[in-house]
Amino acid sequence: MSKYKKLLLGILFDAVGYVSFIIPGIGEFSDIVWAPLSGWLMTKLYKGKAGKVAGVVNFVEEALPGLDVIPTFTLMWLYTYVLKKKPKDSK
Repeated sequence: MSKYKKLLLGILFDAVGYVSFIIPGIGEFSDIVWAPLSGWLMTKLYKGKAGKVAGVVNFVEEALPGLDVIPTFTLMWLYTYVLKKKPKDSK
């Protein structure tokens, strides 16, 4: 999957997480369903240890009230493709 497709999916998934702010009363129920699903989706988008850690962070962020505003998927994309240092080639 291309990095830009991951970015678009991440923005979409972050937007789904914002639903609890948009629809009063339904938001808490949506968090119960969305928190484990979003954690699982994170581990599928980003493999390895970083993906597992991000999945747990994402689950906690979605499960706790008031933290839905954090765009976890987008932040993980930025970490993976912008901030993370690539290993140097051994020559």
